[in-house]
Amino acid sequence: MSRIQGRFEALAKARRKALIPYITAGDPHPKLTVPLMRALVEAGADILELGVPFSDPMADGPVIQRAGERALKHGVGLSDVLSLVADFRKSDQATPLVLMGYANPIEAMGVDKFIAAAKAAEVDGVIVVDYPPEECEQFAAAAKKADIDPVFLLAPTSTEKRINDVARIGSGYLYYVSLRGITGASHIDFSEITSKIPRIRAATKLPIGVGFGIRDAESARRVAQAADAVVIGSRIIQEIEAGAADQAVSRVKAFLKPIREALDASFAK
Repeated sequence: MSRIQGRFEALAKARRKALIPYITAGDPHPKLTVPLMRALVEAGADILELGVPFSDPMADGPVIQRAGERALKHGVGLSDVLSLVADFRKSDQATPLVLMGYANPIEAMGVDKFIAAAKAAEVDGVIVVDYPPEECEQFAAAAKKADIDPVFLLAPTSTEKRINDVARIGSGYLYYVSLRGITGASHIDFSEITSKIPRIRAATKLPIGVGFGIRDAESARRVAQAADAVVIGSRIIQEIEAGAADQAVSRVKAFLKPIREALDASFAK
């Protein structure tokens, strides 16, 4: 059983919702990435998503683009991200960790080399934004063979075929993008989430996480009424960039903790 599967099963037994925060590796400085990851766990994160900086992040809004730019200025690449994961694992063997990024850095490294390196660093899952499921069955199979869950994105516009493809090829959890646009956008449509999630559940037994547009405890709680997990990224990056670098860890921890408390107050039994 993967760490991701084990975590979701434990949460389901406790009638709790998963909280999945996202940060970009290397932002605001590589030396702060592991402390930020630890702080997120201390604040109640169940799974971590760690962004791999990339120069052309087509699905990312301006907030996460800026985070990637800051990381790239520090020279952070895919190999550095894997080293940071390995460093995190020295003190945390329990928290599932998912890399999120684009195909280009993986293909530049070489798919086989990447999968081997990710396994060695104890990565638990990978989201490749521009790998559509119908075009990367070999990648998904190789990842699964290395005990790495390939996690795929679904959107409000996803067809029944896409939903079925993702359900068949993906593992760990499915990531439903709640907005018709880029990360960090607003105007989340809760009614659309409520109507779409049952259609996805009909195709898969995998847990469903919802991200994009979740900004506070109230929006997290409303999304969690339909989903198994709440993913928060841009709003956390805003906390990082709103203050000095040496305040990033405390700011992020202070932001996430009330969301954890709100989810537990609403759903834990």
